[in-house]
Amino acid sequence: MSPTTSETAQGGRRLVIVESPAKAKTIKGYLGPGYVVEASVGHIRDLPNGAAEVPDKYTGEVRRLGVDVDHDFQPVYVVNSDKKSQVKKLKELLADSDELFLATDEDREGEAIAWHLQEVLKPKVPVRRMVFHEITKDAIRAAVANPRELNQRLVDAQETRRILDRLYGYEVSPVLWKKVMRGLSAGRVQSVATRLVVERERERIAFRSAEYWDLTGTFSHPSPAALKGDAGDPGTFGARLTAVDGLRVAQGRDFTSLGQLKDGVNVLHLDEAGARSLAAALADTAFTVRSVESKPYRRSPYAPFRTTTLQQEASRKLGFGAKATMQVAQKLYENGYITYMRTDSTILSDTAVAAARAQVTQLYGADYLPDKPRTYAGKVKNAQEAHEAIRPSGDRFRTPAETGLTGDQFRLYELIWKRTVASQMKDAIGNSVTVKIGGRASDGRDAEFSASGKTITFHGFMKAYVEGADDPNAELDDRERRLPQVAEGDRLTAEEITADGHATKPPARYTEASLVKELEEREIGRPSTYATILGTILDRGYVFKKGTALVPSFLSFAVVNLLEKHFGRLVDYDFTAKMEDDLDRIARGEAEAVPWLKRFYFGEGAQGGAAEAGNGDGDHLGGLKELVTDLGAIDAREISSFPVGDGIVLRVGRYGPYVERPAEVEGGTGRRADVPDDLPPDELTVAYAEELLAKPSGEFELGPDPETGRMIVAKDGRYGPYVTEVLPEDTPKSGKNAIKPRTASLLKSMSLDTVTLEDALKLMSLPRVVGVDSEGVEITAQNGRYGPYLKKGTDSRSLETEEQIFTITLEEALAIYAQPKQRGRAAAKPPLKELGTDPVSERPVVVKDGRFGPYVTDGETNATLRRDDDVETITPERGYELLAEKRAKGPAKKTAKKAAAKKTAAKKTAAKKTATKKTAAKKTTAKKTAAKTTPKTAAKKATAARKSSANAE
Repeated sequence: MSPTTSETAQGGRRLVIVESPAKAKTIKGYLGPGYVVEASVGHIRDLPNGAAEVPDKYTGEVRRLGVDVDHDFQPVYVVNSDKKSQVKKLKELLADSDELFLATDEDREGEAIAWHLQEVLKPKVPVRRMVFHEITKDAIRAAVANPRELNQRLVDAQETRRILDRLYGYEVSPVLWKKVMRGLSAGRVQSVATRLVVERERERIAFRSAEYWDLTGTFSHPSPAALKGDAGDPGTFGARLTAVDGLRVAQGRDFTSLGQLKDGVNVLHLDEAGARSLAAALADTAFTVRSVESKPYRRSPYAPFRTTTLQQEASRKLGFGAKATMQVAQKLYENGYITYMRTDSTILSDTAVAAARAQVTQLYGADYLPDKPRTYAGKVKNAQEAHEAIRPSGDRFRTPAETGLTGDQFRLYELIWKRTVASQMKDAIGNSVTVKIGGRASDGRDAEFSASGKTITFHGFMKAYVEGADDPNAELDDRERRLPQVAEGDRLTAEEITADGHATKPPARYTEASLVKELEEREIGRPSTYATILGTILDRGYVFKKGTALVPSFLSFAVVNLLEKHFGRLVDYDFTAKMEDDLDRIARGEAEAVPWLKRFYFGEGAQGGAAEAGNGDGDHLGGLKELVTDLGAIDAREISSFPVGDGIVLRVGRYGPYVERPAEVEGGTGRRADVPDDLPPDELTVAYAEELLAKPSGEFELGPDPETGRMIVAKDGRYGPYVTEVLPEDTPKSGKNAIKPRTASLLKSMSLDTVTLEDALKLMSLPRVVGVDSEGVEITAQNGRYGPYLKKGTDSRSLETEEQIFTITLEEALAIYAQPKQRGRAAAKPPLKELGTDPVSERPVVVKDGRFGPYVTDGETNATLRRDDDVETITPERGYELLAEKRAKGPAKKTAKKAAAKKTAAKKTAAKKTATKKTAAKKTTAKKTAAKTTPKTAAKKATAARKSSANAE
């Protein structure tokens, strides 16, 4: 039996290993001098990223996959190349330690990191697993005093997930490379998440809007309270037409996505003419209150945050993306402000409940505190209940003002603090009222209107917190709608009756918040990985953002089309959820990993069937290897083609999406046109496709070059229109003798349909020699990435217009160079767009045009617009989100510059040494004399020189 902590602690040195330097710094402050706290800086060991990292003893499929599928799926682990120096450091620290504490996060991934550390470091001293879910002095000391052993089940479960994801990614991704485009990736959860976004866009493409009309009436009731001027009694109120002659008036919910009334729905579908004629017929109608229905209203507090609900609320209220939310939360956790932020649990510890209840009494009074503490049962399947909900750390919660936090960290902490305190407050109570109003029109038709109201008599938890909504038009819980005090039979006067037209809307695109919610409700993937999944599908170009909405690219349509047709089970929602269940059963010890992996990879015939794997009937598993082997049935052109209409087809090509109209006669040439990468698929209509095809495109022959005889052509490339020459077919295109054609981009004032041969030859003649200065240095005029300019040696000067490239004279050029060169920044350009005030910095946010393209800034933080953002359409919320993400990342590391500085220093040192040697050769006698008289001084100088040299290296 290994010695206890107390037995080892006396006079010993303990090494505590955590994941991050920030976490190490905080924990170090809570432990005594006998502890050394060091970071592993994340994972130190993983499956290899490529065959080059696999040890030479492995060959074949093992080398490709990093997993030996023929020997119980044995993984090949390698120490990450960028972690070797850190591993060396940890081994050196361990060699001087008497005890090792593995203090990584208390979840599956954290447990796996701890296991890898133990496997790589091979400690010969006692090893403890130190776990905690908040970084406070008491929590850290309690964790040291109560260590446990490594949980091998959690390690095995994480390893199975890692192997499964490797097999999925490394087997399916190459299929996408062969059939769609190089560089694509597939993933167990990312592909399903992409499919959800694509399916929503398909629904929007197929959607057809329906128009319907109704009436809105403004009614007045001269109640005594209203006559007295009581603000609580509005006097007038609005109501909407709900029925005519007992037949319900059609609303948006009564129509299908194709714009037709649903089958079996018995409603009155009013058009504009019918609505206006009814409004006119009701102009002089006397109305009465037909019924008043009042019900008590009660709303209970929301549960404390878990990972996904925090991501959703931070998106709604703060405009944070899931990734930015987790980055800010990580900093709050590592610096001891909140508990661990990757959790499925809504449970609060007794200490936390006591702290929340104390603050309710202190801040809101005893009237807001329920008699008993509130408890929240976990609603997430297979939740890791060992964790708490996300809450402020400690046994006394710091108010946001007490933390000293600023910016995004302050706002996210405030959100968590409010939600936690509110979870221990009383219900909000009030009344909801529905009033029915009726009257007979002049043409004899009976019309019934309805109005609903809500009053809150005791706000309870709403004093502290009200949850946001994904729908911007949705009414929040604390919104009151007051109606006048009316009774059945009361007469009402219609102040105004108007006819209102409406149109059904396509289903809203997912936002990050709503996609996270959808994935969790379908039980797909683990909530702790959703931020990473969203980041992956955005970075891979499968999805881009339009405001806060997630829009699928045309590329994602091709990828999902292939996966659905040929790997349907792998992107099936139920299949993915069942796999998650299986993996959780492996974590609980109810199923075995190796038989399960065999069945998934090799299929039904694999040795070790469903019963052995513990999978029940196991119908949802089997045969990945077979699926990726037979690719003959996959028609690459078919899966990347989508009909637009009128014979026009959208295709996803190697260089991006384009529309194509086949030739009208067999053997003829069709027309093609590139489609903008940032065009939402539901906006590609037949009319827009026709517009793209009508634009000049393809290759236009301008004529032969009089000097070379080579044909000069104008083309429309992905980066804009340009001119080039056509080289003979036997011209070498590669190797030492390769010849590249002369090419030049068109000026901004030129277009494909107006450019001439003369224009093209002038463009391809650049740079143009303007002349030489008095010292014989050549001056040229050129067109560059940032506009037209002059160049003389290394001195460049900007020109005002592109035309000056061809017209500027030597005298004009010399005059420009005679002026002192403008140093620093040029005069600030006016902003391209104003977005409003940033909720974090409270500074005005604008869009500016920078050297590398447009960017948003609040004067403190700059964030470049992404490929899918557009200056014209970017919303204030999107601008704030980009700034929040940039702040969460922190300042960029300048490692490259440091490296360059070191090299420079090394060169200078070498130069100094060379100079010293030369001097020494000349003054040998003087040095010998000095050496005899001042040996101690020379020794000191030599030591100083060595230290200086070491620092320079």
